[in-house]
Amino acid sequence: MGKRKNLFWVALAAPGILWLAILFIVPFYAVLSIAMGKLNQLIEAPVAVWNPFDWSSSGVINVWRDIFGGSAFAGPIIGRTVLYTAVASLLCLLIGYPAAYFVARFAGRRKALFLVLLIAPFWISYMMRMLAWIDLLSFNGYVNKALGWFSLSPHYWLGGHAVTVIFGLVYGYIPYLIMVLYAGLDRIDPALLEAGRDLGLGRARTFWHVTLPLSRQAILTGLLITVLPMLGDYYTNQMLSGAASTSMIGNLIQGQLGTPGLEGQGAVLSLMLLLVLLIPMIYYVIATNRAEATR
Repeated sequence: MGKRKNLFWVALAAPGILWLAILFIVPFYAVLSIAMGKLNQLIEAPVAVWNPFDWSSSGVINVWRDIFGGSAFAGPIIGRTVLYTAVASLLCLLIGYPAAYFVARFAGRRKALFLVLLIAPFWISYMMRMLAWIDLLSFNGYVNKALGWFSLSPHYWLGGHAVTVIFGLVYGYIPYLIMVLYAGLDRIDPALLEAGRDLGLGRARTFWHVTLPLSRQAILTGLLITVLPMLGDYYTNQMLSGAASTSMIGNLIQGQLGTPGLEGQGAVLSLMLLLVLLIPMIYYVIATNRAEATR
């Protein structure tokens, strides 16, 4: 009987395992084979080396020099990416937490309506949302027209400004954070908040000592969901700026993958970015397991 149950669960997990192998493991190994492969000098095209014993470290050495060498150009781009992501994530949290808190605690009968409004951005493609921003921020767009109402001179927002890129990241990824925060805040037992009030805590102290600690896991999850795609984002800067002064690591990888002879270095950078992204993912798993153990 026990063997039959095991076979049942194996059969149930088999489609997911197969899907993971086809769409993640195989492409990952292909990128790794290109990153550790060789370069055809004649046609300047990467040659994938599938045998690990024949791998070359020349691509890794070149990328390391681009980041930390004397003539490094990738180091400032990586630093800029981290800065943009940190600022955008903080803004997402400062804007998204009050919105999620309001829907979870004070929306009342209109909670379903607010949830629909929060989910609505997911119905529109990311490209269309960025195109809408281009229209709003153009020289003759509505933002400059609004500035004109206050006798302020128009500003060319799409001329390679870091502020534009950061706000674009916030606009693009904040719905993910709000939905996760709402789910976490909505699960908090109201009896715990009432207990805090009964013990003499005011609204502010109840929020600080009860609500905020109980929503810590939701904050961590929401930031993870927003930070990870922000670090690899290249489309926002490409659409709203396109200037080298605001380029991010995703733009660098995209440029190398589209340049003959540099595809291998682009693959190495992609793998390095993946390794960096694994750090917060591992921390999230450890923090989640600790939180579950303390319940």
